[in-house]
Amino acid sequence: MAPVIDITEARTHVLDRCPPLAPRDLPFRQAIGTVLAAPVHALEDVPPFANSAVDGYAVVASSIASPPTELPVVGEVAAGASTDRVLQPGEAIRIMTGAPVPSGADAVVMVEDTERLEGGDRVRIHRSIEPGVAVRAAGDDVRVGTELYGPGTLVTPAVAAVLASVNAAVVSVVPKVRVAVLSTGDELVDDGRPLAPGQIRESNRTMLVGLVRDAGCEAVDYGIVRDDEAALEAVLRSAAAECDAIVTSGGVSMGDYDVVKAVLSQIADMRWMQIAIKPAKPFAFGLLSSANGRQVPVFGLPGNPVSSLVSFELLARPALRQMAGVLHPQRPTVQAVAVDGLPRRPDGKIHYMRVFAEFGDDGRVQVRSIGAQGSHQLAATSMANAIAEVPDGDGVEPGGPVRTLLLWVA
Repeated sequence: MAPVIDITEARTHVLDRCPPLAPRDLPFRQAIGTVLAAPVHALEDVPPFANSAVDGYAVVASSIASPPTELPVVGEVAAGASTDRVLQPGEAIRIMTGAPVPSGADAVVMVEDTERLEGGDRVRIHRSIEPGVAVRAAGDDVRVGTELYGPGTLVTPAVAAVLASVNAAVVSVVPKVRVAVLSTGDELVDDGRPLAPGQIRESNRTMLVGLVRDAGCEAVDYGIVRDDEAALEAVLRSAAAECDAIVTSGGVSMGDYDVVKAVLSQIADMRWMQIAIKPAKPFAFGLLSSANGRQVPVFGLPGNPVSSLVSFELLARPALRQMAGVLHPQRPTVQAVAVDGLPRRPDGKIHYMRVFAEFGDDGRVQVRSIGAQGSHQLAATSMANAIAEVPDGDGVEPGGPVRTLLLWVA
């Protein structure tokens, strides 16, 4: 029997063997959801010219030192247009938000501080103004040559918008990780037909496909593979050729004879682990050589659905995020308050208890147990939005602190 190891050793073993994928160049619009593999520098100033921050009138500030002041309106400029008129002291040009500030002007009076006269040929200005007011200088947001983003930056929609604004048409990114997800077992049914004796509804694969997508990866559903070693080997080799990682569930407990363990032991370099945690004590990880020579990570998760979820969150998800180029791939953790306590008994393991987390009136995260903590009780776990890490011992007293992994917070 393999020795029991702690979660840190297991996580280190996995992460050390899951480096980021090779970068590739993508158009910035296609890069949303990926992580930058190289720095991005601004190719242009933003804004590219001095423009108005408001609708109003471009003026020479010294012309309205003693308001109210009436000025002739000698032109108009809208966003997307421009004027060749050089503004002189004692004149005004009507201007719209985003329009280029005319030469000679050094400020813009907002329309709320003005009054149109003579059908717009003149304007009365009711407030004095300082030079530079409501003028966005060229390069006010971004200067050409500035490093905007470094490697490891997630390309969010806002980041993509900045890339568009500086004409960074193509960027180097770590591509999304393609992850094969499969279930094995003659007992699994997923087509809605009535269950025969010994059959169960497939659920783990459904959950894992969603978890893989939630991790920012592309999930490739390989369906259910029956208990046939040749068929399973063919599917695994196909998945290794087409995907960057493989996730399976079941058949990883010590002493089990299962087609997953039998096949992976033969074709991949696997480590079958027993980890000092509850749930998800059994876990397998290895590398499967693909036909093109790549080493494809294989995550063998426990078959119990809650154990499968917890081991994915603790071990598979950080590894997949690291493969995607994320610099800090693990979920955020906080020191939360266990409102009602989280009791347990000593057994030499860390207990990862499913909890519901929310912000209290004092701004601190508060957690409460979702109730049933059995490794087979997925219905209760499905309502958890966090996982509390309860060290070996008698648990956490009511109101006590507990380190908590946040899945999402209400």
